[in-house]
Amino acid sequence: MTREVTIRHARAADCPAVLALWRESEASPTVTDDSDAIAQALCDNHAALFVAEDTERVVGTEIAGFDGWRGSIYRLAVAPSYRRRGIAAALVREAESALFAMGARRITAIVESDHPWAVAFWDAMSRHGFERDPLKIRYIRNRS
Repeated sequence: MTREVTIRHARAADCPAVLALWRESEASPTVTDDSDAIAQALCDNHAALFVAEDTERVVGTEIAGFDGWRGSIYRLAVAPSYRRRGIAAALVREAESALFAMGARRITAIVESDHPWAVAFWDAMSRHGFERDPLKIRYIRNRS
């Protein structure tokens, strides 16, 4: 039986479920994978954390952020048993709406290159205007 999945803004009470979903969906852990960082994102007017949930649990997440220059999509994650049902695409549409409303004119997505399911999803999103950028490599620095 397929349960209905709804998308909504995350709440502080969702933090444990969001962190658990990131582990379940094999998102690579980072220094920002904690309740404090999620709570900070929830309070930021230039960020939105969306969750997809069925009647029982959080089954998808996505963070949309706007830095005044461009919009970014982070932590698009869907529970493995819920993939290929349109949840990720629905989360992206929600993020696009939020980012365009914040003033973004361009949206980028951070995608883990060693996750073939994620790369395949974003390659398929080319039919919705997302293109792989062959010119850029990402560098990061974590605060020590």
